Amino acid sequence: MHRAAAGSKVAVLGASPKEDRYSFMAVQMLGERGHHTIPVHPAGHTVNGITGVTSLGGIDGGVDTLTMYVNAKISDNVYDKIIKLGPRRVIFNPGAENPNLAEKLRNTGIEVVEACTLVMLRTEQFQEKSRPLSTVVASFTSCPDAADGPVW
Repeated sequence: MHRAAAGSKVAVLGASPKEDRYSFMAVQMLGERGHHTIPVHPAGHTVNGITGVTSLGGIDGGVDTLTMYVNAKISDNVYDKIIKLGPRRVIFNPGAENPNLAEKLRNTGIEVVEACTLVMLRTEQFQEKSRPLSTVVASFTSCPDAADGPVW
């Protein structure tokens, strides 16, 4: 698994302005660790003081990482936008898994990770200078689950 460079650009698909949502916590924690974070939500919410965009198409330039907080019904519809955005890596957080989309992305050369962004950040798996991947795999089962659907 490749890790993001410090200060890299990260899009959070399904970002919520509600502080109790894991997508909000991801935006917050990514910012605290120096990443250029872009919240993505159809309403274009401001999340943790960061003005969001309404779609992946609203992001100028590419991103290093796209972290997903939406269910498969929603993510099935963004394949073309993901390809156009050109992330090096896509993270499917718990509840956001989409095996069909993941396979399509892998086939284009995009790294696909099924893990919790919050756990990856807390265990230094998200960016360079990290611990072994086994730490994330072991922690995945304790990650909050977004299976109830999208955050919006």
